[in-house]
Amino acid sequence: MKNEAKSVVSAFLTAVQNGDNEKLATLLHPSVTWSQPGENQISGIKKSNAEVFQMVGKMFELSANTLRLTDITMIGANGNKASCVLRWTASTPNGNTLEVDNIDVYTVENGQITQAEIFSADLEKENQFWA
Repeated sequence: MKNEAKSVVSAFLTAVQNGDNEKLATLLHPSVTWSQPGENQISGIKKSNAEVFQMVGKMFELSANTLRLTDITMIGANGNKASCVLRWTASTPNGNTLEVDNIDVYTVENGQITQAEIFSADLEKENQFWA
């Protein structure tokens, strides 16, 4: 039997890579809690899928629509949680670039992500980029 958390998170990350907002909306619980690290414009706790979509919209705005999830490495699943390493890239018109790995831990309940905790491998770089 395939682990539900791993399956849902895999589908979610594929939808992120494909820009499939309809699919993303079905996989994020309306009351998802999303913890985005750092001290910048996108940091903080998001308490709904609407707030998560607002955060992502701001990320695309700040990166001139260059934000890309370029690599997904699934680490594993444990019960209703799945963790993975993600590589993100972005750039700005003024030449700032971002290439960073994140470790994300997702909690899945009834086929939807109810919680996401994001850990950055280079929080200083992210704070500078998203400042």
